[in-house]
Amino acid sequence: MTVQPELRWHAVGRRKTSVARVYLTPGSGKWSVNGRTLGDYFPRQSLVLHIQQPFQTTDTLGAFDVKARVSGGGQAGQAGAVRLGIARALVLADETHRRKLRAHGLLTRDPRAVERKKPGQPGARKRFQFSKR
Repeated sequence: MTVQPELRWHAVGRRKTSVARVYLTPGSGKWSVNGRTLGDYFPRQSLVLHIQQPFQTTDTLGAFDVKARVSGGGQAGQAGAVRLGIARALVLADETHRRKLRAHGLLTRDPRAVERKKPGQPGARKRFQFSKR
């Protein structure tokens, strides 16, 4: 008995302090994010559209089952991490998608993160009130 290898692509996406491990398998478009459906985990419709952008760009919406494990950060950061992970996994699945995804900026990791608080100040940029006398 020979076992056929399962087609499955894995990629990691990061955004702010969030990390998403994304697994794509050919299927009917089922979503599982930390064991929940996409709409359950991300209740805001804008985030759902943000996450589905790589599939819409490559016209593969519904062609893959997505399983994602996300940790760290908040909802927006996690959505961005899942989006990057999906885009990277799509490139692994089919190299011809790279040009479209790159043109829409979906393969670029967003470097923006929270600036650290500085010593002697109340925040990253804010200063305590200056008193001349």
